[in-house]
Amino acid sequence: MGFTRDQVYIANVLKCRPDADEGNRKPEPEEMAACLPYLKEQIQIIQPKIIIALGATALQGLTGKADAISKVRGHVKDLDGTPLVPTFHPAYVLRNSSTDVRALVWYDICLAMRIVGYDTDDRKDWIPDLR
Repeated sequence: MGFTRDQVYIANVLKCRPDADEGNRKPEPEEMAACLPYLKEQIQIIQPKIIIALGATALQGLTGKADAISKVRGHVKDLDGTPLVPTFHPAYVLRNSSTDVRALVWYDICLAMRIVGYDTDDRKDWIPDLR
């Protein structure tokens, strides 16, 4: 996106790692709900221009809805007055790194950039036409 690290804030839905006997696991809705007040306070303090939810877990943790990213990506949601753009999680993109999947993510990122006032016209050669 071209931002420096001091222009970006990264937060997680969970504020601690869930216990897992067999590696990583998806957080339970109760775990996400328990951490939501802390995340909302972070958002209130930071006052971001936009939030990009990377994956269904992030989206569910923020909104409480278990929407499939494939159904909601490409559309802007509202989170307490802040634009929220859902897109695929980077791990999903690494496992499914087709040109189509990468193009969808880049479309979502460009959508977020345009919402906050960045010109993405000079980046059109990075993404195939999705129409």
